[in-house]
Amino acid sequence: MIWPGMGDPSKRKKTIKYLLITAGIAIAVGLGSSAVQGILNVDNPLRVCIDDKDTPYKISATLELFVDGKKAEIPSNIGISDGCTHSLYTITNDGTIYAQWQEEYPFEIGHFLWTWTTYHEGGFPMRDMDQSKSRILVNGVESPNFLNTPLVDGYHYKAEFQTKDYDETKDKDFLPPDL
Repeated sequence: MIWPGMGDPSKRKKTIKYLLITAGIAIAVGLGSSAVQGILNVDNPLRVCIDDKDTPYKISATLELFVDGKKAEIPSNIGISDGCTHSLYTITNDGTIYAQWQEEYPFEIGHFLWTWTTYHEGGFPMRDMDQSKSRILVNGVESPNFLNTPLVDGYHYKAEFQTKDYDETKDKDFLPPDL
């Protein structure tokens, strides 16, 4: 089969030249975009490593995670990979979240879940969750801010997520109550 623009030798040269110029522009835009993002994220506490930084602002909080009514484990070493510790991380799997930065920063529960998804193999499947049926409790009280709930030193958080394909009918018992 002869592809359009490839039959005539003069058209072939023009087509190949056009494709090479287009590929060059695409590569230049991609590299330029990466460079600009790198420059803009130099001081972004959610993106950079804190290993070589002085981080006097330190907080910790605990998080319990429930998915479809079942307790889920929060793995250890979230935010720690390849010799890089990010500003939000876990050390053990007991649900303790640590946050550090050079100055006070408004860390949120959503930032931790994003770090988990971005920097930990397997990540937290936020896209599989029905956010309208999920909630965050802070010290036993439901937060109106959901994922934007601020992390406060020493607070206890409970995240209750429901997956989009969860069948609620299996949780209901249609038998009469026990007397």
